[in-house]
Amino acid sequence: MLSPDIDTLVPHVPFDRRTFLKATIGSGFAAAVLPVSAQTIHTDTAGLEAGAVGFQSQGTLVPAYRAQPQGKTHLPVVIVIHEIFGVHEHIADVCRRFAKLGYLAVAPNLYSRQGDPNAYKSIQQLSNELVSKVPDASVMADLDAAVQWAGEHGGDLKRVGVVGFCWGGRQAWLFAEHNPKLKAVVSFYGFLEGKPTDTKPFNPIDRVAELHAPVLGLYGLQDQGNPQDVIERMKAAIAKGPEVARGSQFVVYPDAGHAFFADYRPSYRKEDAEDAWRRTIAWLREHGVA
Repeated sequence: MLSPDIDTLVPHVPFDRRTFLKATIGSGFAAAVLPVSAQTIHTDTAGLEAGAVGFQSQGTLVPAYRAQPQGKTHLPVVIVIHEIFGVHEHIADVCRRFAKLGYLAVAPNLYSRQGDPNAYKSIQQLSNELVSKVPDASVMADLDAAVQWAGEHGGDLKRVGVVGFCWGGRQAWLFAEHNPKLKAVVSFYGFLEGKPTDTKPFNPIDRVAELHAPVLGLYGLQDQGNPQDVIERMKAAIAKGPEVARGSQFVVYPDAGHAFFADYRPSYRKEDAEDAWRRTIAWLREHGVA
């Protein structure tokens, strides 16, 4: 359901409600992944406040999906960073899973300036025509704004964690190098290095010395986009980094490839995904987010 107070969240910024709600905010799946698998997980909203919200970032209204326990405040915060497909149903479901465990979970639409990922029918087209145009700098600003919004709507900013998937897994690493308020970060198969561009001037492996929080990296051995030699170089860089960075850990699942947590896709590996989820919750608790 949609948040009943959506029109009052940003009272001084006019916007068209219908246009706002057309953004990819937890409703349906991106066209590039259809049809979805029959094993797709659905978490209900019983006992939760869940739906579309919005906040300002750099003069732009950023839509987001949020889920949190009804009527509770001083909640631990998890910023959920979406995959390449945006804030579609799977990411909304992840938010609800966190909310069922007592978290305030917020997943901002980090493509709000560039367009709607649902308009693209292939991953390659989506990557070339939309995702490549998203500057890391605007992503960091939007994530900062999401943290601020959470603090103003029931979240405890002394207990902030971040969990990112795929494209968002890379951004989770970068955010750990950007925001000193974070307690713990989890990156599901986030890319660690790549060719610099105008929108991506550096990669996570380039700024390990600036990590502000320990990162749990969850990867698949069969993931061709994250070769093991790159992971080993990242481990070596972390070992030479600041004390907080040296608390980071990697788990590599031998039979898993990329997107092994994505239950709506053929890449899903149930056993590995369930183990990764247990490790994610334990990581957040261990580092003071819960």
